[in-house]
Amino acid sequence: MDITLLKSKLHQACVTHSEVDYDGSCAIDGDLLDLADIREYEQIDIYNISNGERFTTYAIRAEARSRIISVNGAAAHKANPGDRVIICTYARMSGEEARNFKPKLVYLDENNHVVRIKDSIPVQAA
Repeated sequence: MDITLLKSKLHQACVTHSEVDYDGSCAIDGDLLDLADIREYEQIDIYNISNGERFTTYAIRAEARSRIISVNGAAAHKANPGDRVIICTYARMSGEEARNFKPKLVYLDENNHVVRIKDSIPVQAA
């Protein structure tokens, strides 16, 4: 049986641009793409912490070290500069592959600088 797991995420990224008149997608600093193991043109889900919007698009590479997170095209109506978002990718794998799989979790500050990188999320306490 195949299952879908969280492959990677950029946690609390700050939207820097919102460009309606740009070819769709989400431009992400190339260094952040590499750190999170997100490929150019890979499907991404974006969860807007600031307004509750959730949408799917794909990643494109922005200039390395630019700290750009630009939500483009129709998706630009769902995020504004300054909004904090979680950008996630998922992967399908067998139960056997999933047993040893660890996601790439990249945590960012309000300027899209890396705060920490992890491969698990702590157990939520009651």
